[in-house]
Amino acid sequence: MKQFISFVIKEAKHIVRDRRTMLILFGMPVVMMLIFGFAITTDVKNVKVAIVTSSMDNRTQQIVQRIDASEYFTVTHTVGTTEAAKQLLSDHQIDFAIAFSKHFANNQYSGQAGVQFIADYTDPNMAEQQVSYAQQIIMQELTRLTPSAQTPVVNTKLLYNPQMKSAYNFVPGIMGMLLMLICAMMTSVSIVREKERGTMEVLLVSPVKPLYIMIAKAVPYFVLSFLILISVLLISKYILQVPLAGNILTILGVSLIYILLSLALGLLISVAAQTQVVALLISGMLLIMPSMMLSGMIYPIESMPAILQYISAIVPTLWYVSAMKKLMIMGVGVEMVYEELLVLTAMTILLLGIALKKFKIRLS
Repeated sequence: MKQFISFVIKEAKHIVRDRRTMLILFGMPVVMMLIFGFAITTDVKNVKVAIVTSSMDNRTQQIVQRIDASEYFTVTHTVGTTEAAKQLLSDHQIDFAIAFSKHFANNQYSGQAGVQFIADYTDPNMAEQQVSYAQQIIMQELTRLTPSAQTPVVNTKLLYNPQMKSAYNFVPGIMGMLLMLICAMMTSVSIVREKERGTMEVLLVSPVKPLYIMIAKAVPYFVLSFLILISVLLISKYILQVPLAGNILTILGVSLIYILLSLALGLLISVAAQTQVVALLISGMLLIMPSMMLSGMIYPIESMPAILQYISAIVPTLWYVSAMKKLMIMGVGVEMVYEELLVLTAMTILLLGIALKKFKIRLS
């Protein structure tokens, strides 16, 4: 046991002394969290809008002022025809246009008042959000200005993310991708590096069992991954303002299972790869792309073709992201993430068993 602990300490010292490794381990999570939290966003903000109206009556002007005062839209042009607005849209001078019918205020009581939205649907998701936000602002303003005009009142209650911040969706996904990337990739590269240097044979003839050597090399990454998890949670809560609504112990418990699963994947990759380049390529193909594309972080799984939905079910990040959204954002208890917990645990046991068996075969 003492020799095992000494191997763990030795590996930990190697990691700490390697500045590049430490920069990757602690610099990459911070940078990625900040980029996805602030720079890469699907939030509707500062959308350049053109107003189309042939008669800017008082009521239309009040609605336009309300639209311009919101944080979502900035009125940059006022034109008389929809053709002029379409030209501005094609010239990329505006992002969105709102057309009010002629004599909008006078026709409101007769039911002939109309509003038309002109949006750029090359990005359907963003266009739908722009239309939705504009509809909500106009309906609220019409209800306030003309309560007697029998304007239909639409009351929408936004659960769990009332400010509609995209960080609420990205943060759990980034957590899953980062932990998978760091645990699996760094562990596999660390072990394969020993093969390339020829020091693996020296380690394997030591008094410590070869299996314990592999575990000893993974333990420091397990501890570092836990520290990275804590730092990511702190960044999420205090910088990105993403809540930790659920029980923190449950969040940490599910994350630790996911970290073990990622380490098992790293060990499995190290058995298959003979060089660091191959280990990085396998990690990239098997971990990064599926974690981004098939975890529900960027694209909803329900919108994918059936074949991709089946494939996504074997991507561990999908289950971890699902559990984190429920625990962090919705604030549910552990009983609501039993399915995710069981799947992650089963995957961990299966991958760990396969990795250790393959490693024993490789040693023999």
